[in-house]
Amino acid sequence: MSMFDWLTLAGLCLLGAASPGPSVAVIVAQALRGGRLQGVVAALAHGAGVGCYALLAALGLAALVANVPVVFTGLRWAGAVFLLWLAFMAYRSALAGVGVFDPQSKAAAGFGKAIATGFLTAFLNPKLALFFLAVYSQFVSALTPLSQKLGMAAVSAGVDALWYLVVALMVTHPRVIRGLRRQQRNLQLGFAVLLVVVALQVLAN
Repeated sequence: MSMFDWLTLAGLCLLGAASPGPSVAVIVAQALRGGRLQGVVAALAHGAGVGCYALLAALGLAALVANVPVVFTGLRWAGAVFLLWLAFMAYRSALAGVGVFDPQSKAAAGFGKAIATGFLTAFLNPKLALFFLAVYSQFVSALTPLSQKLGMAAVSAGVDALWYLVVALMVTHPRVIRGLRRQQRNLQLGFAVLLVVVALQVLAN
């Protein structure tokens, strides 16, 4: 692959990461609930989940997920249930009056849950398999060496993690936090509604 090809791949991955979806809401919620470091951990975990699909696509195994209805449907339902669970947790926190940015709260997810939440948000999204199959088909052939495939997966994971790191750092900026604190309950309810809508869309598609 030429430098232009690598830059094209990175650009396509950035467009995919920046597109609207549940990942943004999840990473923002993690950052606001547990603080900047927790948001960073969730962003890195999300990048790792994306990297798994990217590697599967580079190795050709993602075609199994995309072309076997049982596997694809199972992941789709698991992803929808996971999003609904996150929505319920956000709704419960709003009713309990738990602050969105309250690292000392018992409801703060902690790094373990941040890792699980970030990773599963990506890994339980089978549409990533379709995305990477479409993107990687432009760069991978039967003669593509394993080192290049690993490099492509690393670029995809790194771009995704970097994007959500920026998101986590932005929403935890002191000026942003001061504004968000005034709308804590509404923000939690907004997260819950958004995640329910996305979950229903996942099931409908």
